Amino acid sequence: MKPSYSSAAALAACALMAGLMLPGCAKQERAATGTASAAPTRPGEKRYPLKGEIVAVQADKHILVVQHEAIPDYMPAMTMEFKVGRGDVANAKAGQRIRGELVYFNGELSLEKIWPDDTQTARQLDAAAKALAQDTAMRGKEAYREVGEVAPDFTLLDQEGRTITAGHFRGKQVMLNFIFTRCPIATMCPAATQHMMALQAAAKQAGIANVEFVSISLDPEYDTPGVLKEYAEARGIDTANFTFLTGPDTAVRQLLAQLGILREFEGDTIKHTLATLLLNEQGRIIHRVDGSTWDVQEFLGKMRKG
Repeated sequence: MKPSYSSAAALAACALMAGLMLPGCAKQERAATGTASAAPTRPGEKRYPLKGEIVAVQADKHILVVQHEAIPDYMPAMTMEFKVGRGDVANAKAGQRIRGELVYFNGELSLEKIWPDDTQTARQLDAAAKALAQDTAMRGKEAYREVGEVAPDFTLLDQEGRTITAGHFRGKQVMLNFIFTRCPIATMCPAATQHMMALQAAAKQAGIANVEFVSISLDPEYDTPGVLKEYAEARGIDTANFTFLTGPDTAVRQLLAQLGILREFEGDTIKHTLATLLLNEQGRIIHRVDGSTWDVQEFLGKMRKG
């Protein structure tokens, strides 16, 4: 007989599968759901999709030199300098294909929402997202994975822009949750991240070496690899065994459905639930707590038992 999740988690999974909204979820800043900018457009600001290849990285100036393709109705193909964020310049490599959003404001050009755009990465992410969607569809009413079941496979990008699969963590215990970097509610995602950091420190002190901490973004349109890198660095997170993941929203939606996490966009808010799961070395879910508040010592004890 299968063990059951909490009724709240079960309702969340059903709501996700049915496209419904549950009442009483936290209000949060809205993420972009289309190709338009995630941030409100400032007066005089213009944004355009851009694809190209990094020619040079000027890390000290936070500048990327990019040979970009023609931008319809704006400019022909050329090589230009763009200001970028700290995480993006840290991840950038000469010769790398990227896509992003060109931002023109106050006479300055910058790049935001930067993603790897090489053919191999695109194919891996697309194939994995389709396989995950097919798996959800085939499982039907059994899509929701309970304690005792193996967590779903996935392929996403980490905070360095590297392709990471679920298999990457096999052989390690995994603490898994979902957050987003712009969450303004202190008792939601920020609290969840603080708990993960506290458990990471406690596990290290206890000598538990075979554990990885994984946070998947609920807001993948905004939370690019570079944004996640800045998020981790700003909090002083030790990323030696703490990975932040993002990727196609199609893949994230399937993971949420299979793991019973609610996330819906409504106007200028994101409504979502939170859960933290512990997976064993084979990827099987062995413990779960819903919400952002949980006992570090409780999870530490589960890790010691393996």
